[in-house]
Amino acid sequence: MKPFTFERATTPSAAAATAARVPSAKFIAGGTNLLDLMKLQIETPAHIIDLTRLDLGRIEDTSDGGLRIGALVTNTNLAANGRVRREYGVLSRAVVAGASGQLRNKATTAGNLLQRTRCPYFYDTNQPCNKRQPGSGCAAIGGVSRQLAVIGSSDVCIGH
Repeated sequence: MKPFTFERATTPSAAAATAARVPSAKFIAGGTNLLDLMKLQIETPAHIIDLTRLDLGRIEDTSDGGLRIGALVTNTNLAANGRVRREYGVLSRAVVAGASGQLRNKATTAGNLLQRTRCPYFYDTNQPCNKRQPGSGCAAIGGVSRQLAVIGSSDVCIGH
């Protein structure tokens, strides 16, 4: 990993202000995706903003009968929530199927939404990848692409 500075956000607005001021800043909560990318030096943020102390970990009913899922709700808590299991069973099962118990205990809803591509070529720094390094090429084009998401929608990235 490359050196970085670190701070714990005290409010969502303070976190957003820091991110706006420091262009290479990254948010972290569970860190299950970002830390892996930092170890591989795919992500090299100069500054990390820890969000774990923000009050964003609730699942709440909305006035129109819906559900508000906080950004810091762990995948474990989301999948185990009674209402999610009853009324949004596919969501609960998808979360459980998506990772091990250890990862679900740390991973957050917002982190899932913000995670980077899962293409194996993206994680292999010996292969070209336009998502990791624009203009370097896409090793999946002409390579093994059986388990990649949407295939063929872009000339520069098979999973784009």
